[in-house]
Amino acid sequence: MLWTVLLALLVLLLLQTQLSVCLRDLRNRGSVSPLHSPPPSSSSPSSSSSSSNNATQQRLPGAIIIGVRKGGTRALLEMLNLHPDVEVAKAEVHYFNVEEHYRRGLAWYRAQMPFTLPGQLTVEKTPGYFASPQVPARVWDMNPAVRLLLIVRDPAERLVSDYTQVLHNRLTQHKPYQPLEELLLHKGHINHGYKALQRSLYHLHLARWLEVFPREQIHVLDGDALIRDPFPELRKAERFLDLPPRINPSNFYFNITKGFYCLLSAGHDKCLDESKGRPHAPLSTQALQKLCRYFRKPNKHFFEMVGRSFSWC
Repeated sequence: MLWTVLLALLVLLLLQTQLSVCLRDLRNRGSVSPLHSPPPSSSSPSSSSSSSNNATQQRLPGAIIIGVRKGGTRALLEMLNLHPDVEVAKAEVHYFNVEEHYRRGLAWYRAQMPFTLPGQLTVEKTPGYFASPQVPARVWDMNPAVRLLLIVRDPAERLVSDYTQVLHNRLTQHKPYQPLEELLLHKGHINHGYKALQRSLYHLHLARWLEVFPREQIHVLDGDALIRDPFPELRKAERFLDLPPRINPSNFYFNITKGFYCLLSAGHDKCLDESKGRPHAPLSTQALQKLCRYFRKPNKHFFEMVGRSFSWC
């Protein structure tokens, strides 16, 4: 009887030991599975988050072409867009100088920008910014480090071009418009209240920008030189924007029919629209001479401010 009890206890002990071993194996298998699970596939959340860092998105501009109106801003924008590291806003946004737009906030402004990759530069141009008193402080509030491009041309030529554009728009709308000399001259003297004249007083507008931004943050381009020979001006702009030199003389060719340079990239050419190179409205020699004399002193102030001179009348 005693031997039977001892044998039964021995069997129970063996069964308990075997059960413990089985349970331990099961626990080990369960714990090994997550440690040695395969790496996440490319569609896993962590991978898609990483790829989203390289996705395109709309960004606020790192550079703005602020003016001047009829100074060559569209040509400059299209030429900068030849650079692979540059994306441009196709239309003038008028965010900082139109109250209705400015009240919509930076989210609206960003939504007007192109999609860019990390490392690409977003460029916007609105020539109306330059002569608008409220704009410099607003641009600074957006980004104190933004780079500003100012393209200028002979102020007398700019004025005539300004008038010509307005005249064309009025005629297209079948609306009358005064001849240029009637607007420019009052009793034989320069009319200081003519808006196109005021836009050509570059020194007054630049002074407001320099109250907010340091001079080295504003790059001044020669609009007349850009038309005659685009490449040298574009190379200077690349350096100012800290862009690697990617625009070459081969990107430009002179269109004899249009009378100005067109762009060439990846085998495709592009010329500016028909409004560029439009014949100017007539202005008598006497009126032009008065205009040139009027601009001499303002031009001198502007030359001193930017540290260079231009071949203007």
